[in-house]
Parts: sequence; C-alpha cells; structure tokens
Amino acid sequence: MKTNYGIIAAFDTVPSLYHACEQVRDAGYSQWDAITSFPVHGLDYAMGVRRSKVPRFSLAGGITGFCTGMSFIWWANAYEYPLIVGGKPYFSPMFAFPVSYELTILFTAFATIGGMFFLNKLPMHYHPVLKAPQFVRALDDRFYIVIECNDPKFNAAETRALLERAGGKDIVEIEE
Repeated sequence: MKTNYGIIAAFDTVPSLYHACEQVRDAGYSQWDAITSFPVHGLDYAMGVRRSKVPRFSLAGGITGFCTGMSFIWWANAYEYPLIVGGKPYFSPMFAFPVSYELTILFTAFATIGGMFFLNKLPMHYHPVLKAPQFVRALDDRFYIVIECNDPKFNAAETRALLERAGGKDIVEIEE
C-alpha cells in the first residue's frame, strides 16, 4: 500500500514563489518547504522560518573545548607531572590559554557540524520529493513548494486549492 507524502506545486518566478510562501505561511501550515535552485534572499522570512539552533551547538562546543583545555593543563601540571620551574605556579591560565584556544576552535567546529547533521536529520539518502516527475526542473529554472501530509492543517482538497490560488502549476501528489 502506497501512502502519500504531500503535494508539490511549481512556480515559474521568484516573486510568485515568494508570495505563494507568504500565503502558505499565513494559512497556518507548518510542515512544508520551498525548493529553489539558488538561494533566494528573504525567502526564510516569507516562510516564517525561525533562526537556526546550530549556534547553540557551536557555543556549547566552544565552552566545552575551552574548559577541556584549561582542565587538561591544570590536571597535567598539578597532578600528573607537577614541576615547579623558576617559582612559577602549578597552573596559570596565561600559559594554558594557547591549548584552550585551539581546543575551543576544534570543539566548536565539531559541534557545529554535528549539530547541523542532527538538526537536518542527515544523512538522508532518499527523500520522497525526488520521485516527483517534474522535480528535475528544480535544478534549472523552476521553483517548488511541497506541503507534507503529516501537517496538522493538511487536507488534500483544501491544500490543492490554496496552491492553485497562490499561482501553483503542475500540482501533483507525491507518494512515499
């Protein structure tokens, strides 16, 4: 038994896609996406997309890296290999800073990449939208809006009517 993934509609120009995204957003849909072959400035605002959560992962990674560097130097100098040279203390943040700085950068990079993969649900080797017969044109000269069936507001007839009113063409249901 085949189940539907959603409905896809094509748009010929960026302004028509932009205005259609505003109409879908204002209609209250939450599980949908716009597909373009290049970045469209302001499309995230038209879609009502909130700010990314990836910077939170980056901050957590940076703080973890900095604390790890400081803790490691403290542990190494105070317990593992305590050595007093010229009356200097076992631990000084000034001397631990280079290691902490490098670990901050390293952990931030790993956390950013890991957070992006986690939030984007990657790796995703297959997506039902790729089955749409006209989707190949998304790589070249067309723009698409896909509204998923698992959206709480989804009703096949009403969703299709909304996309038609918004100027959508070649409106097709996509199977999973």
